Amino acid sequence: MEKSKKLLDKLFTRGREFLGVEYPILGGAMSWISEATLVSTISNEGGFGVLAGGNMPLDLFKEEIRKTEELTDKPFGVNLISIAPNFRAQLDHVLEIQFPFIIFAGGLPPRDAINKVRKTNSKMICFAPTVGIAKQLIKMGVDALIIEGHEAGGHIGPVSTSVLAEQILPHTTDVPVFVAGGIGSGLLMVHYMMMGASGVQLGTRFAVSEESIAHDNFKQAFIKAASKDAVPTAQFDPRLPVIPVRSIVNKGVEDFTTLQLGLLAQMERGTLDRKEASEKLEEFWIGGLRKAVIDGDVEGGSLMAGQSVGIISEIQSVKDILADMIDRGIKESDRILGLVDVCDD
Repeated sequence: MEKSKKLLDKLFTRGREFLGVEYPILGGAMSWISEATLVSTISNEGGFGVLAGGNMPLDLFKEEIRKTEELTDKPFGVNLISIAPNFRAQLDHVLEIQFPFIIFAGGLPPRDAINKVRKTNSKMICFAPTVGIAKQLIKMGVDALIIEGHEAGGHIGPVSTSVLAEQILPHTTDVPVFVAGGIGSGLLMVHYMMMGASGVQLGTRFAVSEESIAHDNFKQAFIKAASKDAVPTAQFDPRLPVIPVRSIVNKGVEDFTTLQLGLLAQMERGTLDRKEASEKLEEFWIGGLRKAVIDGDVEGGSLMAGQSVGIISEIQSVKDILADMIDRGIKESDRILGLVDVCDD
């Protein structure tokens, strides 16, 4: 078992040094959920909390950063969504205060935003849902990548986590790469790290933690759900591009389908343009998520969840989740080392 601990410790080295944390396990940035309490707890327990900028008004965004800094002296990141209406205002603020870790989500970030961050001492982490975007981001000078697969919750990319990992990890050594999407245990964490990952990101499991402010109805819906219940939304017409959103099927998903068809009809009549229609789709998810997370409306609200939801069977503290990740990681490392010993014999 001592060898297994040493192996896991070695696998953690690059991510640990880059993030400045004990465990290179990031908390996913989940709107309405990844707020000061959860983020600071993840960091205080040795992981790397990530505050969700989402579409927060600037005053609230500033306040959440301040609260988090009061609750932890450990490193944490701030996630900014490049397609969100408040993206520019949020970016200006984190640049002004020289926030140490800036994470860009929402597709390929604007080049000028990347250039602005590069002129500071901030570390810049970007999401890469495809190999092409990963290569572009490295050329543009990002400090690290998060490759997020189709199994993730919320807005998702087109490629599965396992395929992305196989395409990117063995061929990318320039920057640390963290893996996200469908990860719910230390078992999978070890295998991705043995492929070359510097760490992993968990969202769904932390959403059900004791420290998550999510309504109990929301948490219980996750505990009851199977992996097959978390499905991506469909796009009905290329004139209205829809970034797929993975969530647990309920009336809210049906309402989204109805909304999309209604917006297409308005576009046909010329009463709505493409940009306005896209904004209304995004507003739906922001409002729907609040309904479910804060109000507990698990029928009409949005239950954004990754397929790892099928692994969750109970509400645990952040401390216990991280301890379980490490324990399972050590056990899997021990099993792998046992196979090596058998081969040596």
